Amino acid sequence: MNDSTADREFVHARLLEATPAAVYAAIADPTRLARWWGPAGFSSTFELCEFRPGGAWRFVLHGPDGTDYPNENIFRETVPGRRVVVEHIATTHHFVLTITLEPRDGGTLVGWHQLFDTAEHRAQIASFVVPANEENLDRLAVEVARIA
Repeated sequence: MNDSTADREFVHARLLEATPAAVYAAIADPTRLARWWGPAGFSSTFELCEFRPGGAWRFVLHGPDGTDYPNENIFRETVPGRRVVVEHIATTHHFVLTITLEPRDGGTLVGWHQLFDTAEHRAQIASFVVPANEENLDRLAVEVARIA
């Protein structure tokens, strides 16, 4: 039996020059999260952001072409300075995102792990999600540096 999820996941990482607490603060504060969340060229309007385990997070991503993308999520875990787990609730685009924060070389290694329900769905969206995840991490790095 093969329990590997590699065919259903995207894994990214970024070393940021900030403490895990500083990176976590950029995730936990809804005002700051709204500034960096999403791929390059996108903006967000948050309707609800209950940053706690079981808390709802609803927002609209506004694409650079004017298209709006409603999003509904649940924060499954929020461990200060260590980890945030978000479940994206959608029957057509369901995934779990785990963000880990690990002290490393005076900074923080941010792990970004997305797990989808099927390998087929992952394959369908890979050409968009791979660069989008890197852009999210770029924007997080800018937000963290902005406050540091």
